[in-house]
Amino acid sequence: MTIKFVKENREVVVANGANLRIKAIENGVDIYTLTGKMMNCGGYGQCGTCIVEIVEGMENLSPRTDFEDRKLKKKPQNYRLACQTVVNGPVIVKTKP
Repeated sequence: MTIKFVKENREVVVANGANLRIKAIENGVDIYTLTGKMMNCGGYGQCGTCIVEIVEGMENLSPRTDFEDRKLKKKPQNYRLACQTVVNGPVIVKTKP
C-alpha cells in the first residue's frame, strides 16, 4: 500500500501497520515546521508538532489517541499527529497544514 504526500509529490510504499511519522522521515519527507524541527519530542506523542492533514484514506488509519483528541481539539477531524498514526491502507497526506 502507499502513502502519498501531496505537497512533496511523493508516493511511498509501506507495509501494513507502518507509523506515519517514521515512514515520512525515512523517505525524506519533512513533516515539521521550524518550531517542530527544534522542539519535537522524537515521536513519543508529547509535543504535538507533527500535525498532518489526511486528504483521503482516514478509514485506513488507527483511531485518534486520547492525546491527539486533546492536542487537536480545535483542529478539523482529518488532522492527525503523524507519530500517533498507524497506516493500515492507502492514504493521501498533506504535511504542515
